[in-house]
Amino acid sequence: MRLQVVAVGRLKPGPEKLIAEDYQTRAEGLGKKAGITRIAVTEFSESQASSPAARMGDEAKLIAAALPQKAFSIVLDERGKAMASEAFAQTLQRHLDGGTQDLAFLIGGPDGHAAETRDRAGLLLSFGPMTWPHRLVRIMLFEQIYRAVTIMVNHPYHRA
Repeated sequence: MRLQVVAVGRLKPGPEKLIAEDYQTRAEGLGKKAGITRIAVTEFSESQASSPAARMGDEAKLIAAALPQKAFSIVLDERGKAMASEAFAQTLQRHLDGGTQDLAFLIGGPDGHAAETRDRAGLLLSFGPMTWPHRLVRIMLFEQIYRAVTIMVNHPYHRA
C-alpha cells in the first residue's frame, strides 16, 4: 500500500521539518515489513483568496487533483473521530489486508477543509478538539504512522 500526505501549507526548513522527515523516514523503512511501499508528501501553498469559503474551495480543488484516482482518504479534521494509536494501527492494517492500494491523509489550510473534501472522505480523523498548527499536525501524523507501523510489525517502540 502507498501512503500519501497531502497538505496545505509548506514546511519551511527548521526543527519541525526535521522532526517530520525523521518520522517519515522511520515509517518508510519499517513500513516495508508491514506492506507499505511508499510514503509521499504533496504540499501546496495556502490560497490567497479573499474569503475563507473561497480559500477552502481553492484548496479543495488542489487536494482533489493530487489524489490517486481510487485513494481512500483520511481527512484530518477537529470534527473527526479520535482514535487510540492501536485503533489507528488496526485501521491501516485493515486497509492493507483489504487490498487498498493508495491511502491519503489530507491536512487542510488555516481555514480547514471544504465541506466537499470532508464529504468525500473515507474517514474523518481528529487529533482532538483543539486547533493545532499545521506544522505540528504533520509531525503528529508522521509519528502516529510510524507508531502504527511499529504496532503492526510488533516492534517495541509502542508500549501500551
